[in-house]
Amino acid sequence: MSTDTMKVLVYSDDAATRQAVRQAIGRRPAMDVPFVEVVECATEPKVHQWLGSGEIDVAVLDGETQPAGGMGISRQAKDEVYDCPPICLIIARRDDRWLADWSRADAVVSQPLEPMVLADTVADLMRRRSSTRLNAK
Repeated sequence: MSTDTMKVLVYSDDAATRQAVRQAIGRRPAMDVPFVEVVECATEPKVHQWLGSGEIDVAVLDGETQPAGGMGISRQAKDEVYDCPPICLIIARRDDRWLADWSRADAVVSQPLEPMVLADTVADLMRRRSSTRLNAK
């Protein structure tokens, strides 16, 4: 991991959702975090490949993606990926909050996406990831 960039994985089968996340995060979601390199993917195998690579610092997963939603992928990643990056889950309904808890996501944002909320959430997860990596050294 370079100290001046962090990789953020964005998973959704909806190109408009991926674009909205990319725009909300921007190049740098907060002044006290590194610049962001966004990695987009629309398929479950690619998400697992990226999460297992050790290159991803934060993941933003769409809970509504079909056929494999972000909630199930989050749960599986938390169980199986060594040093799993923090995960932000996008949910469509307030009632999905309990499923987000089940998925062990580190943060949750609701649709429709509010760019400032998403940027703040991703920045917080980036800070956590940086802190975790510093403490591991």
